[in-house]
Amino acid sequence: MCNAPIVIARGGFSGLFPDSSQFAYQFAVSTSLLDVVLFCDLQLTKDGTGICRSDLRLDNSTNIATVYPRQQKSYAVNGETIRGWFSIDFTADQLFTNVSLLQNIFSRSSMFDGSLPIMTVDDVTGLRPPQFWLNVQYNTFYKQHKLDVTSYVQKASNFVGINYISSPEIGFLKSLNGKIRKGKTKLIFRFPEQDSIEPTTNQKYSSLLNDFATIKSFATGILVPKSYIWPVGPDQYLQPHTTLVAEAHENGLEIFAYGFANDAPASYNYSYDPTTEYLNFIDNSEFSVDGVLTDFPSTASESIACLAHNKNNSASIKGRPLIITHNGASGVFAGCTDLAYQQAVQDGADVIDCSVQMSKDGVAFCLNSADLASDTTVMATFMSRATTVPEIQKNNGVFSFDLTWTEIQSLKPMLTSPISETGLARNPANKNSGKFMKLSDFLDFAKDKNVLGLLINIENAAYLASKKGLDIVSAVITSLDKASYDNQTTQRVLIQSDDTSVLSEFKRFQAYERVLSIDEAISDAKGPAVEEVKVFAEAVRVGRSSVVSSAGFFLSGFTDVVERMHGANVSVYVSVLRNEFTAIAFDFFSDPVVEIATYVGGLGVNGLVTEFPATASAYFRSPCADVNADLPYTILPAQPGSLLALAPSEALPPAEPPAPVLTVADVVDPPLPPVAEQSESLAPNAAPASGPRPSGSVKNGGNIWLGVVVAAAVAFIQSLSCH
Repeated sequence: MCNAPIVIARGGFSGLFPDSSQFAYQFAVSTSLLDVVLFCDLQLTKDGTGICRSDLRLDNSTNIATVYPRQQKSYAVNGETIRGWFSIDFTADQLFTNVSLLQNIFSRSSMFDGSLPIMTVDDVTGLRPPQFWLNVQYNTFYKQHKLDVTSYVQKASNFVGINYISSPEIGFLKSLNGKIRKGKTKLIFRFPEQDSIEPTTNQKYSSLLNDFATIKSFATGILVPKSYIWPVGPDQYLQPHTTLVAEAHENGLEIFAYGFANDAPASYNYSYDPTTEYLNFIDNSEFSVDGVLTDFPSTASESIACLAHNKNNSASIKGRPLIITHNGASGVFAGCTDLAYQQAVQDGADVIDCSVQMSKDGVAFCLNSADLASDTTVMATFMSRATTVPEIQKNNGVFSFDLTWTEIQSLKPMLTSPISETGLARNPANKNSGKFMKLSDFLDFAKDKNVLGLLINIENAAYLASKKGLDIVSAVITSLDKASYDNQTTQRVLIQSDDTSVLSEFKRFQAYERVLSIDEAISDAKGPAVEEVKVFAEAVRVGRSSVVSSAGFFLSGFTDVVERMHGANVSVYVSVLRNEFTAIAFDFFSDPVVEIATYVGGLGVNGLVTEFPATASAYFRSPCADVNADLPYTILPAQPGSLLALAPSEALPPAEPPAPVLTVADVVDPPLPPVAEQSESLAPNAAPASGPRPSGSVKNGGNIWLGVVVAAAVAFIQSLSCH
């Protein structure tokens, strides 16, 4: 891109490593655009050495309180008394000899804590960064304590390359005029929150914001919080953008935005995809900022180099994995509603899905689960119908087969998150929007849309037939026949089930592709089991933990599952992809696009089952989706184990037992039972039978992601006050 915005790495890759550490700075350079700017918040020691720390208080990001427990002090800073440990009370030797860095945001990994030293300005510039940015946040404070930041910066600029110097203090920026290399170093006026007071003029920053003539007299640009440009309302939805970028440019000033982090929830409009937020600042029809200051420079880099200016590109389907929805665009609207499906089509899904459920009176409709409790408002009306069905789930629920279709239609859909315990809600303004769709309506909808195909998921067939007198298999076959899908070649039809006896019922339909759902995590699939899979299905749907293994919340390796299945010419669809950072391993940099790139470029899966099809579609529209393309920057797959190798051995998470290996017994299910007479199926107090274990279940299977997601969720909740 010509005149592309710059990526400014705040403290290096501080979203992953301790802020302003060697690893953070080195990783920022290795994963970002070639002209990435390393950002250092300058602090001065007692003997005048410049160090890089983002907070004036050292105890927030180092172990200094443990090393020097009696050195805590209180100082007045910008009119406020602050207590803690400060660099002005320690010599450089004291800090470098004993003090090590900590991650100061608790939702981020602490695995590298205590192993990395404080970095000096000379240390950072010694890494030979493409560009270097020095931020001076507290010049007045240091001047009060007889430390001359102006003199330090002037001397440093004679020996190291400083491309940018920023400060919120006008007096400091003016003091540098004529003392640094003109044309080589840009002076940037940094704006904090608008109600703060600028110490030189004693004016609110809000009153200085539009005084471009004055700003231009001492600076070449401004650095502002991202909310100055795209305000976010109290409801966490975007408000109309301001005219600040255009006005700054009209007055000859560059403008940079800060506050970007993949793991700091922004607006609901972004659907937890951080690249969408970046694109809002660099790729809209009205303006682009000149740079972004971020804790995750690789995500900013991919947004600029790969995803920008591709909105109108078509994501060619030939040879690439399918984008398969999970209950439509269920990250945006309540799953399996008309709005979720409309959004999925709009977002570029290739295959839209319907998990078929049955009402008491035999109506087939789309919903994620037979239990209506999690996806509808059923508990408010029909709590008295709650019961336990051990063949389906352990918990109580209100099940679709116990309500008539009319009763189900009286309910409202409910948008929930599978990781709602983290507090990351999805699109609350439309929590109950949309309408339920009968299977027949879904088929008609799909036929009229520009989608490659549809997927029909069938579960609980044996229970419905034997206990409820409901023939879900026949209902699906009849609906497909009535919609003429059995004799058309325009759209693909995928039939998915965790029960091989269900898939056997569709073998006679040569036009349909059968997908075996393996719900539990597996670590491998040996030859006989794979050959048995091939008898029943042309593809498998497996969970993410069946293709990558983990330790803690870090990737430790790829499994052989994809390779085994491909060796038997069985396609692999990986499920379920979610955008929320608490569902994404640290190796993916809290970036859902990197996770997609890993499954595609690192493992070669055939399909991505996702609740956010827009994210996958954006990736496939970009030139970086071609793993063989020769590009100056691309989105590389994660390398399992690479981050674990950087951690001290004592900090490594405990090894987890491997998931079980798929066996023939896990694959093959008994034939479906005959459909019971309706009167028999409705007999009161019938004793529940122990139905056969579906083939999607694996003996002793455990989901290795569950524990780490919960741990990350707890850490996130604890960290909310730190963001």
